[in-house]
Amino acid sequence: MERRHNKEDHRVLRARMAEDNASRTTLSFYKYVHLENPTLTRNELYAAWEQLGVLGRTYVASEGINAQISVPTDRFDALKAHLDSLGWLPNLRLNVAVEQGKSFFKLIVRVKEKIVADGLSDDMFDVTDCGEHLKADQFNALTDREDTVLIDMRNAYESEVGHFEGAICPDVNTFREEIALVEDMLQEKKDANIVMYCTGGIRCEKASAYLKHKGFPNVHQLEGGIIEYTRQAKESGIRNKFVGKNFVFDERLAERITNDVIAQCHTCGTSCDEHVNCANPMCNVLMIQCQSCGDALKQTCSEACKAFIGLPEEEQKAKRKGAKARGGFMTTGKSLRPSAAPTSRTRQ
Repeated sequence: MERRHNKEDHRVLRARMAEDNASRTTLSFYKYVHLENPTLTRNELYAAWEQLGVLGRTYVASEGINAQISVPTDRFDALKAHLDSLGWLPNLRLNVAVEQGKSFFKLIVRVKEKIVADGLSDDMFDVTDCGEHLKADQFNALTDREDTVLIDMRNAYESEVGHFEGAICPDVNTFREEIALVEDMLQEKKDANIVMYCTGGIRCEKASAYLKHKGFPNVHQLEGGIIEYTRQAKESGIRNKFVGKNFVFDERLAERITNDVIAQCHTCGTSCDEHVNCANPMCNVLMIQCQSCGDALKQTCSEACKAFIGLPEEEQKAKRKGAKARGGFMTTGKSLRPSAAPTSRTRQ
């Protein structure tokens, strides 16, 4: 039977990625489309993409596909031709990354219940009746108006390092909790122009449709998210209203949009926007840490984690046996809290 999973050790794969100097193109795309047999689709994609040298993470569900991948640059056109040949991805927009780099080390294609974990019952509303899509110039014009409410539909650890001017940035760590929070926050602004944005657009597709279902008449979303906005702004020469970094869910962790550093080291508070994972494998929390604190704490988040990685390897292995990494995200907690009533223009 043809192999449909990469079972190589992740350390071997990471080392291979580090040594590979071939040019690769990082991109993302999504499509809400009904798939009769997600498992069959998943297997067909894996087989074709493995031949093309594609790496990355893709979710397939009965509601569609959500992909963040990289491909050898000299096979980019071949990938596009393959996607066109599938027949169920018409008018597909490929969001090419703002900054390229070593983004993925393994090909993962998984069948999921949903392509984005939103916690919504899709049979309650029409998910295709989404908000009006705005191009970069339209987005700038509408968000310049005082009667517009701009909402960042990403998580707090994403908006902490970069967001649009004037955006409300809810202090949440999952998209699931943000949808309900935003609905509640905007009750007194129901007739305002509501504009939402995310990294590549997929979260806003569902969130904008949900708000329209809940009686919000003037819902808009940024077409293609931050990635496509940045491309359009650069191409047309208009002002880019995004400040800082665009957080991404791959090995790069972020794409720098502007040179502004708007975040602080979670350890000492100095100006910093570099995300790292705690070096203690039992912790692995994602945090912002400056070079000085990283050196002092041996790239861990605390003295306790520093002490753990200082233990003999055999003792560490014994303590890790049967345990699961804590994971999660560390934030400053300075973004908008659920109790904070939004104004039309909330500056962060």
